[in-house]
Amino acid sequence: MAYTTKQQDFWSGRFGKGYNNRNTFTVKGFDGFYKKTWGITRTAMNKRFLRGLKINNILEVGANIGLQLRQLQALGFDHLYGIEIQRDAIERAKHLTKDINIVEGSSFDLPFKSNLFDLVFTSGVLIHIHPKDQRTAIREMFRVSRKYLWGFEYYNPTLQEIPYRGNRNVLWKNDFPGLFQKYCPSLKLIKKVYYPYVADGNRDVMYLFKK
Repeated sequence: MAYTTKQQDFWSGRFGKGYNNRNTFTVKGFDGFYKKTWGITRTAMNKRFLRGLKINNILEVGANIGLQLRQLQALGFDHLYGIEIQRDAIERAKHLTKDINIVEGSSFDLPFKSNLFDLVFTSGVLIHIHPKDQRTAIREMFRVSRKYLWGFEYYNPTLQEIPYRGNRNVLWKNDFPGLFQKYCPSLKLIKKVYYPYVADGNRDVMYLFKK
């Protein structure tokens, strides 16, 4: 990876390994985590957004240990790929997944040809990319997508940095659907749903665009 950032170094190191330790679930357990946090399972979210779409292959940008890809696999999707900067997560994914290909790489320079994947998505990843670098990541996702761009991220109508487990400069809320429309104006918004947290007034947003 020619271009690296402080945020990439942060997630590639000890903090990233700690995150992996805290966030290893079965498919059922992951649904339980979503139900407790947002009042709806991830499986239900996925069905709401992806049901009826013709999707032959999928790329997750920031796949970590493959939890999201396993949820999609359980719904019957195949030809699943992930890109991840953290080697520890990739090694864990090898033991936790089957027939899912997660490789090392950066969202700033995706190692795939243009228009390769029917669906490209992130889940809680763009929030950890510095605002000055988000355009590059979004444009790369747009480049390798043939049909759809999908995401689930923290939401705020304007850019807001928030502390993350005692660390600064590693987490930002924003209007991510708005950023996709700003940086890739040809995209058509198919669906957008806000998901409030059970415990407080914050909310996240899931969105689907078509090229």
